[in-house]
Amino acid sequence: MNIRQTWFALGRIPAVKTGLFVLGIVLMLVSPLVGIIPGPGGVVVFAAGLALTLKYSQWAKRRYVRFKRRHPNKGRWADWGMRRSSALRREALRKRHDRPLGAQDD
Repeated sequence: MNIRQTWFALGRIPAVKTGLFVLGIVLMLVSPLVGIIPGPGGVVVFAAGLALTLKYSQWAKRRYVRFKRRHPNKGRWADWGMRRSSALRREALRKRHDRPLGAQDD
């Protein structure tokens, strides 16, 4: 088994999932303290915590989707920052249809 397969296998263990979720929360809480020191450290730490939290928590995913629906521009920036492929697809669709993000068909 290579390292990648081992990592994915570990990610399926409930105790490891919970631990990584808690680590993500801790990173997000610590990011303002890291942000005090010069440089972009706080942003990087927060992004890492957010990524871990969204990967290992269904509750966090639902809250994130709700946030993105209420604030489409902020959600688009967050997707861009996390380099999500879904953000690229949505942006291409939005440009193709030339309508504002968040506008719904009636």
